[in-house]
Amino acid sequence: MDTAIIGFMKRGLIATALAAFIVLAACHKDIQTTEAVQAGMTKYLAGRSGLSAMDVSVTSVSFHDNEADAMVHFQAKGSTNVNSGISMKYVLERKGNEWVVKGRPGMGGGANPHGDAANPHGDMGGMGANPHGGTMPALPPGHPAIPSGTEAPSK
Repeated sequence: MDTAIIGFMKRGLIATALAAFIVLAACHKDIQTTEAVQAGMTKYLAGRSGLSAMDVSVTSVSFHDNEADAMVHFQAKGSTNVNSGISMKYVLERKGNEWVVKGRPGMGGGANPHGDAANPHGDMGGMGANPHGGTMPALPPGHPAIPSGTEAPSK
């Protein structure tokens, strides 16, 4: 064979291999970033009512293979108080090229959503009990009813 043809075939083979590598690399992009987790959280929370008045931000994230643990901060829009809002931990799972929320740790089977810590107010004797002792005050006029089993005692 002519040396020119062999050189041409080598260049063609190298170009084909390079193109295949680029295509494969593009199919499995690196999504282990805070921005990618933020996008997954935004998609997950989009279907939740009442969150349009909240700013939601991923404050920290750690990656473990195809899972990510994220600390997410919820704060009222426009609030400038750095101590306002609440932070919650979420577990996300990689599905293709995006992160999907699996849930929050400790939420299964009636577990305490605040971890295993005991209630700092002690046993409140039910959700309708006053954590500060005594009886709960009556609801203000026009307040919606509280579901049964959690009603405040009347005076």
